[in-house]
Formats: sequence, structure tokens, C-alpha cells
Amino acid sequence: TNQSQRSGTSIPIISVINTTKPFSENPSPLHRTSPPPVENSTKTSNATIYHPPTKYIANLPANETSAKSSSHQLLLPIGDYQLVELQKDASFWNAYNFFKGKDSLGSAGYQIYVDEHRSKELGIAYTDESDSSVVIQSAYLPKKEKGDESTSRSAGRESIRLEGKKRYDYGLFIMDVEHMPFGCGVWPAFWLTDEANWPVHGEIDIVEGVNYQSVAKTALHSTKGCNMYEVPDHVKTGTWDTAVGIPNKKTGIPDMTMRYAQDCFVYNPHQWLNQGCVAVDTEKGTLGAPLNKKGGGVYVLEWDPIFRHIRSWVFTPHTSVPENLRRTIQTAWHEDPKQRVNPDPDEWPLPYGYFSIGEQTNCPSSHFRNMRLVFNLAFCGSVAGNRFHLDCKRQAKVFDTCKEYVATDPKELKEAYWKVRGVYVYEREWERAWL
Repeated sequence: TNQSQRSGTSIPIISVINTTKPFSENPSPLHRTSPPPVENSTKTSNATIYHPPTKYIANLPANETSAKSSSHQLLLPIGDYQLVELQKDASFWNAYNFFKGKDSLGSAGYQIYVDEHRSKELGIAYTDESDSSVVIQSAYLPKKEKGDESTSRSAGRESIRLEGKKRYDYGLFIMDVEHMPFGCGVWPAFWLTDEANWPVHGEIDIVEGVNYQSVAKTALHSTKGCNMYEVPDHVKTGTWDTAVGIPNKKTGIPDMTMRYAQDCFVYNPHQWLNQGCVAVDTEKGTLGAPLNKKGGGVYVLEWDPIFRHIRSWVFTPHTSVPENLRRTIQTAWHEDPKQRVNPDPDEWPLPYGYFSIGEQTNCPSSHFRNMRLVFNLAFCGSVAGNRFHLDCKRQAKVFDTCKEYVATDPKELKEAYWKVRGVYVYEREWERAWL
């Protein structure tokens, strides 16, 4: 992020009251007027002066230097949230590139992603002129005919993967959705990743549906050294996913010990491969078919390493969206920033997902960086495909595999489409600070 574009006008003193309480005893949301005490800090009488990571230190103009020559001048993303990207109608497509090609070996989806030109030919990525929402779906890939080298029966479906043009190291990401894909063999996702440096730069799954699942989840995937074992229950309303029956690497015998998926390390031997740390909503009907029946909803992810957390919400139906968030979405289109309502997550109900990251936590913020938004619609693969016999019992009586079922172009795949009202990305204003 260009720090010069995030500079505010206020010059706060970045200090906090010194406390020896562990995080679990002092879990209240942090405000920009009181950043948390951290290891990289200096005690002065009853206060702790916060020293941010080096990457946030900025050299300000000489005519704005302090009378206190020994003080550091900083720019920090600690101000109010400001809109940095509005993805709606035509602007939605401008924010993404179409990825063309096969799925990754790790995901192994039964689809080929097509470019923008092919998507228009197929009519699987377009703006609905009736309400300005965007639609993302797939098309059946028929068996290759003689002399036709453009398609392959083995690919299953032609689908869409959109990769964001902008990179992020933090932010507030809002998706207003009317319909999301669901059904046997269906695996849609809206997520953050730096795939060229995975898992070193991490992955955050904001919304991910698998087959008929109907409860929202948020998952973090990282290298070793990032876990959520000390996150207290009362900062969130959700719970953690579980890991049971993991085969022992030496004997192959399943370990039936019930464990919560609180380690984000993708190769944790006591969790499923690439399970990560997974927050699960306790409210039913927040994903898939039940969500669609309610007319969709709003998903939000806040990624804020300065204030040491990643938080996630889902509000469905739309009548449950808190007033501040509702007004944020309604006013985002104003060209004059003064006419927009800024999102303030501290005015909303508790999130269902809470992950502690950053200084003085069990997950340094360096595990998640330089990521971009991705929309994709996959089929079968290493997740939906592996769960075929578990989630699709009716279909499994007829078909041996997920691929065999999807290859028949079943009618239920007509429900496998995204209809998105808009995506709104906010970042905190950069404010000048003395240290």
C-alpha cells in the first residue's frame, strides 16, 4: 500500500495503559485511541509507548518535524475506514482478471477456467441489467467430437475464476450476495490468497461452500507458527471446526481423539491436510440453499493486524444487517466521501469468527500478506469430491464418484451460480503519529 495515500491529518500520541493481564482476560475490542501493549514497546511510568513494525515508519516532510527531535514520526493505518474499492455493476469486472486454464493440482477441480471472451460466448459471467448484480456460473463441457480440439470430456465443466488486480495487507471486505452456488459436487469460494507464495503468505477463506453445507465458515491457512489456542470464547459467537479420525502416518489407524481445528498450519499432523484454523458459525442457514431462500445476505471479513485480529460476520436475511453496515452499503456509491457512511465494526454484534494475529499473539501478522481477492466456482476436486459419499448419499447410490455424477450435467447444477450485489473494500486511514 502506498503510505502517502493513506495519510490523515490528526497527530495522536500512540500510548496505552500498561497491563500485565493476558489476552484471554482482557479480550475487549481494541480502539485506535488505545492500541495494544506489544513486545516491541517502551515503558514510561504507567504507560507503554507502542512501537509499530518497521514497515509502518514513514519519513514525513521536513517542515512538519516535531519540536521533540528525538521522537519518531509515523504513519499508521489506525483511522476510520475509507472506501478504496467499489465492485458493482461494470466496476466489478474491472477489478478482476479472468484466469484461464486447469485447476491447481492441490484443488484438482473438475473444470476448466475460461477467459473473458469465452465466458461471454457461453454467457456464464455477466451483469444482470435488471438490478446491476453480477452473475458467475458454469457451462457443461460436452464430450469432444471428432476433429474438435477445443474441448475435453475430462474437464467436466467450463467455469470462472476471477483474480483481483489489487493486493492487500489488511482491510475490511464486504460482500453483498443474493445467491450463492450449492449442490452435490459444487465448491464455490470467495477468498484472499497470494497463490504464487502459498502457503508462505497465507490464505483466508471468507466464504466457501461445499456440496450441501449450510453453515458459514471462515478458514485461515498458513505455514507453521500460527495457532488460535488462546482465543477466548467471549469475543465471538461461533465455535471451531473439528478434526476427528485423522490416520496415524505410521500405522494408518484413525485417531478418534476429538480436536478443534485451531492450528492454521496446513500440515498439522493432527488435523486434516490443509484444514487450517476454521471458525464455524453456530447459526444455521448462513450458507448455501437456506441462505438463498432468505434472499442472500452480507458477509464481512475484517483483517486488521495493527489491532491484532481477523474477524468475520454473516448477516442473513438482509433485514438482520446492522444499521451502520446497511448505511455503509447504501451510501458507498457517492462520489463525495463526505456523503458516505464509514463502516464501524465495533457498532455491530459480535463476530462469529475471531482470529488473533499480530504482536503478542500466537500468530505473527507476517503469515498473511500481499493477498488478492478471488472468486471461483469449482466442482468435485479435493474437497467436494472427497466428501461425495458423505454429503451426497442419494447420488452415491448411483454414481461411484463425484466426477461421474457431474459429468451427467444434472439439473441441480442450475443452482450453481453466484449472484453478487456488490463487493466493498475499505482500509483504515493512515494517520500521523508521534513516538
